[in-house]
Amino acid sequence: MTQAATQIFPVIMPVADADKRLKGRDKVKALSRLARSALMRSCEKSGLHLDAFPKSDTGVPLPVGGVHWSLTHKSDMVGGVASLLPVGMDLETIRPVNDALLAKVAAEDEWQLVGGDRQKAFFRFWTAKEAVLKAVGKGMVGLSRCRVVAIVDDTRMTLTYDETPWPVAHFWFDGHVAALTAHYLPVCWTLL
Repeated sequence: MTQAATQIFPVIMPVADADKRLKGRDKVKALSRLARSALMRSCEKSGLHLDAFPKSDTGVPLPVGGVHWSLTHKSDMVGGVASLLPVGMDLETIRPVNDALLAKVAAEDEWQLVGGDRQKAFFRFWTAKEAVLKAVGKGMVGLSRCRVVAIVDDTRMTLTYDETPWPVAHFWFDGHVAALTAHYLPVCWTLL
């Protein structure tokens, strides 16, 4: 039995200063390359193997030999994860957001679950929903069908997508938060 059957190993890596200065397509290519490097490290940690990164016509990552995968990147951080189960990962830099964006990401009954600081909760909700939408292969078009239903603690919550529950794990680091569909498995985050 591989470690991947009992744990999930997401990897997060910083973007080098030279890559941060790139613009346009050059930057996108650099971030994609770095995210794939994080994905390959996730494979190494979990004992999984990927030799290709196929995507559907709509850009959804397709499993290879039973290995599911997800990438995420921002200007200063990238991440990747491989799993034997459908998986989604997202990360965001925490920053102020306007009220219109708060209203777009969650309904009032979802906000009631967190009570206080909606600014911080926004990034939990946003990354969790994006991770679930990646795992189900729907993208942002499915946002209204993805709902926060329970907050366990600062690092765990449960969402549903069309009534199917999705446990999500969060990882807080250096002004960022990452989210991962966890499938009730222990998550071993690696920050390089």
